[in-house]
Amino acid sequence: MLIPGKPVKHGASADPSLSPQQAREVLRDRARQAEQEVIGVTMASMDELTLLSNRHGFTSLAQLGLETCQRLEIPATLLFFDLDDFKHINYLYGRAEGDDALKTFADVLRIAFRESDVIGRLGDDEFVALLTGSSAVELTAIKARLEEILDERNATTRRGYDIRFSIGQVEYDARLHHSIDELLIEAERALHR
Repeated sequence: MLIPGKPVKHGASADPSLSPQQAREVLRDRARQAEQEVIGVTMASMDELTLLSNRHGFTSLAQLGLETCQRLEIPATLLFFDLDDFKHINYLYGRAEGDDALKTFADVLRIAFRESDVIGRLGDDEFVALLTGSSAVELTAIKARLEEILDERNATTRRGYDIRFSIGQVEYDARLHHSIDELLIEAERALHR
């Protein structure tokens, strides 16, 4: 056990009453505990349906991204997505089909954006992407790219509906946006304009 202010003993002398095999077993148990803690933290920050960051995970990662952009004096842009007629899909085709639509859209976002971009599902049918190192982007081009990928998915799955979305954008300005939450509020407003 770690005790503040007490030096940590290393090697075989840590607990002379343990045999080497017992010491290995203790280390394995501690490694399993650490692994379970990491899994718990990961699950707490991940949307289990889409496997994207959930609101908590997104805001944590995006805040770090914004701080990095500010420190390096590089731009960032936040995109806010909302699935069109999602409640209609759930109502007509059922919750399982609605879940499939959410997973499909999450996959499309993963394909369309860079690994360095922070992507998340905020809840219900709302998704976000923080593009670090990018100033205001051409929404028409992004929407066309996402629609192209979605059209391929829509054609191959042959559902009774097509997945469509609306998009809003706001460019990060360190003088105006002191947190990712402020940026999210403005991006959602831009979506609904």
